[in-house]
Amino acid sequence: MSRPASALPHGARARRTPDPCAVVIFGVTGDLAHRMLMPSLFRLARLGRIAPSCAVVGFARRQKTDESFRDEMGQAVLGPRASEADRVAWQAFAPALSYVQAEFEDANGYERLKAELERLDRERGTESNRVYYLATAPDYYGTIVEALARHGLVTRPPDAASTRPWSRIIVEKPFGRDLASARQLNQTLLQAFDENQIYRIDHYLGKETVQNILVFRFANGIFEPIWNQHYIDHVQITVAEAVGVEGRAGFYETAGVMRDIIQNHMLQLLALVAMEAPVVFEADEVREEKVKVLRSVRRYTPEDVDRNVVFGQYTAGDFGGVPVPGYLQEPRVSPNSRTPTFVAMRVFLDNWRWAGVPFYLRSGKRMARRVTEIDVEFKRAPLRLFRDGGREPNLLTLNIQPDEGISLKFVAKAPGSPMTLKPVEMGFEYEKAFDHAEEMSAYERLLLDCMAGDPTLFTRRDEVEEAWEILHVPLTHWETSNASPYPYKAGSWGPDAARALIERGGRRWRPS
Repeated sequence: MSRPASALPHGARARRTPDPCAVVIFGVTGDLAHRMLMPSLFRLARLGRIAPSCAVVGFARRQKTDESFRDEMGQAVLGPRASEADRVAWQAFAPALSYVQAEFEDANGYERLKAELERLDRERGTESNRVYYLATAPDYYGTIVEALARHGLVTRPPDAASTRPWSRIIVEKPFGRDLASARQLNQTLLQAFDENQIYRIDHYLGKETVQNILVFRFANGIFEPIWNQHYIDHVQITVAEAVGVEGRAGFYETAGVMRDIIQNHMLQLLALVAMEAPVVFEADEVREEKVKVLRSVRRYTPEDVDRNVVFGQYTAGDFGGVPVPGYLQEPRVSPNSRTPTFVAMRVFLDNWRWAGVPFYLRSGKRMARRVTEIDVEFKRAPLRLFRDGGREPNLLTLNIQPDEGISLKFVAKAPGSPMTLKPVEMGFEYEKAFDHAEEMSAYERLLLDCMAGDPTLFTRRDEVEEAWEILHVPLTHWETSNASPYPYKAGSWGPDAARALIERGGRRWRPS
């Protein structure tokens, strides 16, 4: 007996060509569609990973014709240095694009969208399959979802993942701004879609190294036996950005680093590092184990926040010898803003595997360099046998960006007669280790998975709500206090208070 697509192993699902469908991008004139979504769809089509009959419909408020929309997207995708082969490929892809102009609240716009989708079913053979992508400001999510249901644009069969025709919706972060709003958004979505039709996207989960966390842990017999409190001293997860707010001050002033990075990216990385092995590598089983990790995270009290969470904000400094402004000098930022641009947290998991092992999470803007990595530091050897070294801890590092790879640091004897010990590293980089002829970007992989009905790399309702619950007390405590964020100079690794947080346990940040 064959299993439905949703029950196939992830690798098998990823290799099959998804059903023909129409991808409707709400907010298609925005930055996300130009930089990520349209280039990803074009490359998937060019690689033959999606059906030739697939279509893309843009829905936005600006006045455009189909032709001007195609021209604009062509410029965004190709750029000035595109090869002739790229231009020929775009000419073949461009007829799949069409545009519907309307306000998101405009009922007539959804009727025009319905007529356009019916035309595509007849003329291109999209078979009434739909992917709706919310690339708008979060304020419009509820409006769009309710309108789709009201105008009969959502199909809700008994099993939406395996029955045709199907409708699916991709929701971009931020998914709510706190626990209450996340629950409300989930309720709104579930009034129009079933849970197995909702794909809450976090592009970090589409990165090769992030996916390889599971392969590294569960496909190699040498690491899983020591992946616990008996052998691991602590774990660090760092998401450092060298840039400032870059024109996003309007969003960032209401979000801050907690909502922008911690609630989604970093807690997802934490769950992947700490989760138990699923019974089988299928979507529900993988996501169930991730939820168990989030449920095990020790909840903060207000007193815990003061001891275990450090909020910071960057001041003027220099990056690469170039002066850069502080956060308060950025355009559209209030001169009295308390919005944190940096946070460091000490987290504990109250479960059997990780009892007593601290997880240190750190993220910030305008830091010394752009890097996302996970550092797993093992406990030191129990006895110092060698006078010259030998107590350096073993360190496993998973580099997620900018250079994806994995390295392991251990101690070796340096050449020569004295017993001189030096730390050395071994590791690999993905670009050097694998043939990248068919490597896909994070958005390409996630779009393809949604079209194929594979939710493994997307977050489930309870994952989102558990993550918000973890951060509820820290966010509330900070936003109801009068405390000022700790200053740190642009181009540094964060405020001194963050260094003190980890050094209280006799540890230090890596990188630093």
